[in-house]
Amino acid sequence: MTLEYGSGFSLCCVKIGTLAGAVGVSVETVRYYERRGLLPPAPRSSAGHRCYGARDVARLRFIVQAKELGFTLEEIGQLLAISDGGRTCAEVRAVAQAKAAEIGRRVARLRRIEERLRALAEQCARADGHDPCPILNLLEVHDDE
Repeated sequence: MTLEYGSGFSLCCVKIGTLAGAVGVSVETVRYYERRGLLPPAPRSSAGHRCYGARDVARLRFIVQAKELGFTLEEIGQLLAISDGGRTCAEVRAVAQAKAAEIGRRVARLRRIEERLRALAEQCARADGHDPCPILNLLEVHDDE
């Protein structure tokens, strides 16, 4: 198996550190993805090192790009299963639409939080320095006992 790099050199087998570096993740992340079943267990060299090929690089890049789009590891597993099974684009579209809707809900929640923080900061700006800070008042836990 040949592993092609953009700079024109290739390798038949790469160690975990090279794989991780090529994709921009840590070695522990690669191991974690293997434990989670997102990456298949790598064959071992005669020295006992994991040996990765071009398919592993492509799969790891898929995982990283899916994470950048906001997919959870569970959702990435679903996408990989769809990809591995040769299933239809409609299934991928459904997963993507659900993720987009979830992100929309999170964005709306973050906008509400932003508005609340701006309003609290404005209250602080109007305070004369002797009044209690409205932000700290909100964050403090008051025991009513």
